[in-house]
Amino acid sequence: MDRDLAALAAAHGVATSYEDWHRAERQVAPESVIGVLGLLGVDASTPAAVRAALAAVPAKQDLPGTVVVREGTARPLPGVSRITLEDGTGREVTEIPADLPLGWHRLRHGDREVTLVVVPEALPEPPETWGWMLQLYALRSAGSWGIGDLGDLRTFIENSHGAGLILLNPLHAITPTVPVPPSPYSPSSRRFANPLYLRVSDIPEYQRADPALRTKIDALRPAPTDLIDYTAVWEAKRAALELLWPLAGPVERNADPGLTGFAEFCALAERHGANWQAWPADPGQPDDDRVDFHIWIQHLVEEQLAAANQAAAGMAVGVVHDLAVGIDPSGADGRLLRDVLAAGVHIGAPPDAFNQLGQDWGLAAWRPDQLIETGYAAYRDMLRRIFRHAGGLRVDHVAGLWRLWWVPPGLGPAEGTYVHYDPEAMLGILALEARRAGAVVIGEDLGTVLPEVTEGLERMNMLGSAVLWFTRDWDDPDQVFIPAEDYPRNALASISTHDLPTAAGFLAGEQVRVRAELGQLAGPVEEERRTADADRAALLAALTEEGLITGASTPEEIVVAMHEFLARTPCRLVTASLYDVLGVLDQPNLPGTTDEYPNWRMPITTSLEQIAVDPRVRRIAGVLNARKGAE
Repeated sequence: MDRDLAALAAAHGVATSYEDWHRAERQVAPESVIGVLGLLGVDASTPAAVRAALAAVPAKQDLPGTVVVREGTARPLPGVSRITLEDGTGREVTEIPADLPLGWHRLRHGDREVTLVVVPEALPEPPETWGWMLQLYALRSAGSWGIGDLGDLRTFIENSHGAGLILLNPLHAITPTVPVPPSPYSPSSRRFANPLYLRVSDIPEYQRADPALRTKIDALRPAPTDLIDYTAVWEAKRAALELLWPLAGPVERNADPGLTGFAEFCALAERHGANWQAWPADPGQPDDDRVDFHIWIQHLVEEQLAAANQAAAGMAVGVVHDLAVGIDPSGADGRLLRDVLAAGVHIGAPPDAFNQLGQDWGLAAWRPDQLIETGYAAYRDMLRRIFRHAGGLRVDHVAGLWRLWWVPPGLGPAEGTYVHYDPEAMLGILALEARRAGAVVIGEDLGTVLPEVTEGLERMNMLGSAVLWFTRDWDDPDQVFIPAEDYPRNALASISTHDLPTAAGFLAGEQVRVRAELGQLAGPVEEERRTADADRAALLAALTEEGLITGASTPEEIVVAMHEFLARTPCRLVTASLYDVLGVLDQPNLPGTTDEYPNWRMPITTSLEQIAVDPRVRRIAGVLNARKGAE
């Protein structure tokens, strides 16, 4: 690569090489680097443009747009400056003093004023407890409307058999139009919540309604279907909300400008469609009544989230939300936060053993330079809104706080490159907002991640992820499973995840059968079957070594043994999934598929009422309640 282009890329945090899944250094094509620089507002299209852009790179600023310091740390300043604390008090200083309180302050030097954030050195140590991993949408009960809802969540919490946490799928907001996309990991907004999860009968206006109106609303409940029909559920719940809206009181629109902006987007989307990029240049003003309607809906979701959290108040951790790695660029945050997003970029992943063409997730990415210049306000506000009703937060693809794979428009996913973020800021601000909320943080750090990711999580008392299927000695020729006692302490342990085979599916080789039917296998079917058989044999050997099974153990007994294995680990948090406990064969999501597989649409066929008294659920709860240190 041209030396000037490489220097320009380095100045803007754009990688010109990376380590691939073979642990070999791979060079990034110049056109990829040029494309990503363009997304950062840097013209590198010609050698002359590169030289001009390189000359325009400023010398290291005395004060960047945001200064992040750890609690108890001093930092020199270029001269006499003024710090204004969060509480409005101020002082003249010549250095950032070590005694500043945690929080969001302002720092002025001369004519320049920037954001000063004091972040924790670390979070408090998380408790040691166990809990349930719950795909909320998959629950079915006598009170829900075709999809698991926040009423179901409250009921599940109340019957969780001594669990200390409930880890949910993302509950991020959709654009309230049809059709409704099923994936919870491609949201319209991560700042607001999904109204599909409303329990209609818990809405105050429904409870105040006269019998005739209630009967009319009850008749809207969708009939059960084999697969979850998100569009039908939203159409039914939206119709119910429209009938209840006249009973609602006045809405305060100025109390939360961010919410008002989101509601205005929703109202305009009803008029012009879900994709704001296809709207007319002047979409006009939204109807005031529709804006108020969508503000009211979000207030309802907030109330029901608060009720679920109140039900979890006695838990060691409580409700743990899941933060998707990005947002749909055509959705609400794609429009409302576009000043801090890279226009046109998609994030994804480079080629690996399972996805040899790379991955394009179709999600928008933060612009690191704009986050710095805006004081990370959008990132902070997103976290605050989620932590408002959370005892913890799981961060999907937590390595994205360090770097993300950007795919420029017109290029394939293998033709992207990494763009680096400031982990001191990204991780520090996450820790600050979690500390203020009294919440734990769990990073999804599966697969090949940079050593500094694992080290950073460890240093901050944030937990990593230890999945049974992946916790193996990959340097051993037999890739043996690691003994329970050797699992990491600072981790959340689980058998599987939503993207991997369930316990029953793993034992039956279901992942090979399904992928073979769909043409998703990377190699010959027999080779994949041999690999699956070897994986299963290695797991059974590990469970036998622990004295948890014998050659005569049934599949059901082996699943119990898997949980007993996790219970023996030193991991601070251990979780069980209903998919594993109830013997479900199908995994919720099959990566690499869209319509070929019913991702996110398969309900758990055992009803919530049956789950509450199911002996298999009670047995696993008993195993995990017996853990040393469990709450």
